[in-house]
Amino acid sequence: MKAHQASLINAVLLITMGLWAYFASESAPKTAFVPVGFGVALVALNFGVKKGSKILSHIAMAITVLVLLSLIMPLVGSINRGNDLAVVRVGAMMASAMVAIVFFVKSFGEARRKRESGGTK
Repeated sequence: MKAHQASLINAVLLITMGLWAYFASESAPKTAFVPVGFGVALVALNFGVKKGSKILSHIAMAITVLVLLSLIMPLVGSINRGNDLAVVRVGAMMASAMVAIVFFVKSFGEARRKRESGGTK
């Protein structure tokens, strides 16, 4: 899997899980749209990531790290409330973000090695 694929999967999962959280909740929390917004931003950046844009790839990676960190408190809150479904949703978003980060780091390392060995990128 490549970084752009992992990022797109992460984006789709963020959008899906955020919408699920919004529609599944009786109180319809507006904060459920936060991961949706990040997911939409990652989808918008995905073409540039796929084409190898260094700047867009780093922006997408920064957003992904921000998503991962911002999901810590919702995970703790879901655990404290005993909301198992919310724990699964937030846990899936966090796992997806971690996988995307791994692929971003791997792609950055590959690009650096290619650049240092005299490659074009």
